[in-house]
Amino acid sequence: AAGLAGSPDVVATVTLSKSLGSQGGAVLGPRRVVRHLVETARTFIFDTGLAPASVGAALGALRLLREEPERAARAREVARRLSAGLTAAGLEASVPDAAVVSVRAPSPEAAVAWARACREAGVAVGCFRPPSVPDRFSRLRLTARGDLTDARIEQAVAVVARCAPRADAPHPVAGN
Repeated sequence: AAGLAGSPDVVATVTLSKSLGSQGGAVLGPRRVVRHLVETARTFIFDTGLAPASVGAALGALRLLREEPERAARAREVARRLSAGLTAAGLEASVPDAAVVSVRAPSPEAAVAWARACREAGVAVGCFRPPSVPDRFSRLRLTARGDLTDARIEQAVAVVARCAPRADAPHPVAGN
């Protein structure tokens, strides 16, 4: 990313799920470092390898991105448009540097209800709340795709904004 790719002292971790539509992740770096991790890292030793179909899916997606790099650029553009639209609608949306846009929710319970309402209105969103995010940082997550039309982008923004918890509405709190 910072011009360090291929440098002998750089190790990178990458996700295969968000970027390539597969599962799992990978450690990229010098062979000796990767070998050391395979032999000593408890999280690797006590885990199972990726399913061959998942590896094949990730490799296929990587080949496609090499052949058609404009696909990734289009996904980033869709993410920027989603973020701008959500922000213009008064929501606290992240400024993406990739194809994922997150929108802050007022509470874990509100995030769950908001995600459900979006799904019922035809827009699939992820819902992240503690413990997978820090306390007070529950979020919806929208994943941009390069094949989304202008109409679908506008629909997604409209649905997420319409289904958003109102500031004047009480937010459910666990235990009440």
